[in-house]
Amino acid sequence: MTMPATIKNVLQRTRPVADLQVQGWVRTRRDSKDFSFIELNDGSSLKNLQVIAKSTLPEYSEVLRLMTGASIRVHGDLVASQGKGQAWELVADRIEVIGQSDDSYPLQKKGHTPEFLREIAHLRPRSNLFGAVFRVRSKLAFAIHRFFQERGFVYVHTPVITGSDCEGAGELFRVSTTTSAKNPQNDDAPAEFFGRPTFLSVSGQLEAEAFACAFSKVYTFGPTFRAENSNTSRHASEFWMIEPEMAFCDLACNMDLAEELVKYLVRRTREECAEDLELFARFVDKELLTRLDFVLARPFHRITYSEAIELLSASAENFSFPVKYGLNLQSEHERWLTEKHFKSPVTIFNYPREIKPFYMRANDDGKTVAAMDLLVPGIGEIVGGSQREERLEVLRQNMRQHQMNEAEYKWYLDLRRYGTVPHSGFGLGFERMLMFVTGVPNIRDVIPFARTPGNAEF
Repeated sequence: MTMPATIKNVLQRTRPVADLQVQGWVRTRRDSKDFSFIELNDGSSLKNLQVIAKSTLPEYSEVLRLMTGASIRVHGDLVASQGKGQAWELVADRIEVIGQSDDSYPLQKKGHTPEFLREIAHLRPRSNLFGAVFRVRSKLAFAIHRFFQERGFVYVHTPVITGSDCEGAGELFRVSTTTSAKNPQNDDAPAEFFGRPTFLSVSGQLEAEAFACAFSKVYTFGPTFRAENSNTSRHASEFWMIEPEMAFCDLACNMDLAEELVKYLVRRTREECAEDLELFARFVDKELLTRLDFVLARPFHRITYSEAIELLSASAENFSFPVKYGLNLQSEHERWLTEKHFKSPVTIFNYPREIKPFYMRANDDGKTVAAMDLLVPGIGEIVGGSQREERLEVLRQNMRQHQMNEAEYKWYLDLRRYGTVPHSGFGLGFERMLMFVTGVPNIRDVIPFARTPGNAEF
């Protein structure tokens, strides 16, 4: 069977083509005396292909029953369009109706709110907005792999089920089973399936460190989970993370790579998703393209956490959240730094030790750790990372301060016993990056099927 042409490729043709085959879903159908116009889309392009179905077609009676959402296959000739708004149209000599639709189809030719479309997440990819979102998601995922592969990183699949709480925050989903086996210590509780308490991973970082100590440069890209009861536009219970880890790399090296990655992804999106970005700029965020070009045109300005606190404290801004040394920066603080003060993307480093996880390398001042966050306008923090603590005794001391059981992390401590090296890495939230490059303000609208507190439909 000859593969049909994609509508995107058809619309990019430079000359007429005879005997062409396309397939897709009907967006609209309108009839005149001797023929019907069908707007067809197969998901490959924001634009539809106009199909001309003449009344002389043997199957024209079926064409007249076509409704929005029906699937068809069309054979015909691609010719220059006589109408406005498109360069080409397909004059059909045969139309096969593959799947009919009816008037209950919820995606009619009118505007729909994101809230309504979340209720029909199985159909929303057929809308213009979400078709564009998920095409960009696909391109961005490929760009991430390309970035790291071109730089000699090894792609590592870290486990989804883990016994380690990487961040130490305790916001973990417990993995359990309804097996009939009983726990010998408690007759009312089922036995642990893996012989010990296990959880859905919040990060692949610890396992990535093990591989970095063998391959020098590795990255993970996969789903992570956080049992945080937070119903905001920026939080989801299941989300994807990109986590590179590099041996023989200090904090400065880590910041260099993170800044390079963010600019690379913005540049690729601008170059490869121009049509979809124009849609977002028209209907979602009119400042989107200006903001993306802003990040491309300016280097990241680097300041310490202490310097950031001083600038924020001295500003005349009336922030909703307090500014004080030892507190985490909020989105409003981060956006003020990028959008109003420096007017550039910003990297903040050397955070107070007490507000960061156990694995971050202690600085010589005894007060801060070699941590960093990358901030961009419109979003705030988009990357968080650190140099890891490579000194065995210092790491053990950190774990005791965090009241962690060393026995459960013996394998992690072994990395400091056998050929320890300075190493560092960071995490980039994939959905957070998608929100930045599309201007879409809610994380639920850049994930195919969002998982948030109280919601796990589809």
